[in-house]
Amino acid sequence: MPEVIFNGPEGRLEGRYHHNGADDSPIALILHPNPQQGGTMNNKLCFNMFNMFKDRGYSVMRFNFRGVGRSQGVFDQGIGELSDAASALDWMQTYNANARATWVAGYSFGSWIGMQLLMRRPEIDGFISVAAPASEHDFTFLAPCPSSGILIHGTQDTNIPVASVNKLADKLNAQKGIEVDMCAIDGADHYFAKQQDEVIKHSIAYLDKRGA
Repeated sequence: MPEVIFNGPEGRLEGRYHHNGADDSPIALILHPNPQQGGTMNNKLCFNMFNMFKDRGYSVMRFNFRGVGRSQGVFDQGIGELSDAASALDWMQTYNANARATWVAGYSFGSWIGMQLLMRRPEIDGFISVAAPASEHDFTFLAPCPSSGILIHGTQDTNIPVASVNKLADKLNAQKGIEVDMCAIDGADHYFAKQQDEVIKHSIAYLDKRGA
């Protein structure tokens, strides 16, 4: 899991990257929770998702948004962080020019950034969004949503009510050609302290369903 430093819009960005080595290996980008609430690339769920994609034969990266860890810059309310994510994907594509698939996975704030990245990058084939902040941010930019994916949320999330994510899923599924799975994990709060394995299990099942 070598450390990598790559250029972002506001300076150097710090990441951890696993390179599969196969010429056409798929790629996945993992996006962490809100830096202003302690989110980093070393978040346990992000670490577990990184390993999940690694074990499936992906070249995969998790990285620190600007101002986190050794990444340069300062927090930018999501605007700059979206550009950071695009730079990370650019870097991965440099070393995986023939990738047969591209996935993005995000947790909380990271899922909001990831779903914005979908709109910028038509090569993204699917997404995994955990604890998407549907009650805090406007997701109407997903019109139309360019790729199918899965929303995973806890039924006891007091930060982001599960009803707001159900509503988002219904809205996305009303669009032609898009299928968004909604997975509610019973008893889980926003942090999935005791349900990390369940999040990974549902993510694996979805990737299996998609043949990814």
